[in-house]
Amino acid sequence: MYFKEGYGRLGRRAERQYYLLRAMRRGRRLQSLSNRTNLIRPADILVFVTLRNERTRLPYFLEYYRKLGAAHFLIVDNDSTDGSADYLRSEPDVSLWHTKESYKSARFGMDWINDLLRRYGHDHWCLTVDPDEFFIYPHHDTRPLQALTDWLDSVDDKSFSAMLLDVYPRGPVEQAVCREGQNPLEVANWFDAANYTIRKNHKYGNLWIQGGPRARAVFPGRPFESPALNKIPLVRWHWRYAYLSSTHSLLPRQLNMVYDQDGGERASGCLLHAKFLAGIAEKSTEELSRRQHYAGSQEYRAYHKRFQGKTVLWCDASSEYADWRQLADLGLMSGGNWV
Repeated sequence: MYFKEGYGRLGRRAERQYYLLRAMRRGRRLQSLSNRTNLIRPADILVFVTLRNERTRLPYFLEYYRKLGAAHFLIVDNDSTDGSADYLRSEPDVSLWHTKESYKSARFGMDWINDLLRRYGHDHWCLTVDPDEFFIYPHHDTRPLQALTDWLDSVDDKSFSAMLLDVYPRGPVEQAVCREGQNPLEVANWFDAANYTIRKNHKYGNLWIQGGPRARAVFPGRPFESPALNKIPLVRWHWRYAYLSSTHSLLPRQLNMVYDQDGGERASGCLLHAKFLAGIAEKSTEELSRRQHYAGSQEYRAYHKRFQGKTVLWCDASSEYADWRQLADLGLMSGGNWV
């Protein structure tokens, strides 16, 4: 559905209602495989995920977010064939739904997630991430996630941003094998410290960030076709909210105002993105054949073309990841007023 530029508050409200209605319609088609949402307590922090064929990533992913303080995982399995659903069905803090329907037709999974958020996320802090994304925030090494959400509640902030930061190995990506249960940062712990552009989307008010190794090495000569890196994954959810494009933007519009407009800094985090590991060539081949991704799967076409040998993303300007303080010093995240 097309909504005109500059359509104002009433137009945005109509757009939000449209996305909520389509989420409700598509949500009814999800098949529940294990619904343990009766275990969710009022103060629990929830994690929402859509996935397909991520079996080897799941043990560490769940362990990571449990240690941060997540209490329950609400996951949509898009017809995995690698045993992901069987594994997740046995996890006591996971509620699992299955669908064979088109990921693309569900707005790349966001219709499914919006419906689960509407049904189960109301008045909870909800973190929406992919299985290859690892959320870090100021003091995450010493303070649980609830310390952050308690502070956000105290300053009446409803949303929290995190820049997607691609990590990669020093050697060939195709040889960077991450074993099941292993921390991917043990294999891929380098990143681009600079090489980022930032613009403001005036329609929705969110920032638009691009750059990093994908702009530099996967989309050379056409960096503005590289994927967006701005995300708002952590939200104190209300059933009337809706994600628009992945977790890049939401409605109501004020949820996208996660930055200081007067020249200061607001607290923000990063999502360490461990996509560039062995198996990416096979994954890109599969996703190209399915044709279920944004813009005609142009991102996966670029991966398929790029990762066919001994591909090295590392360069002399790469930085080795140390901790969140390093990223704050580089200006990639901020503690803001949270000390």
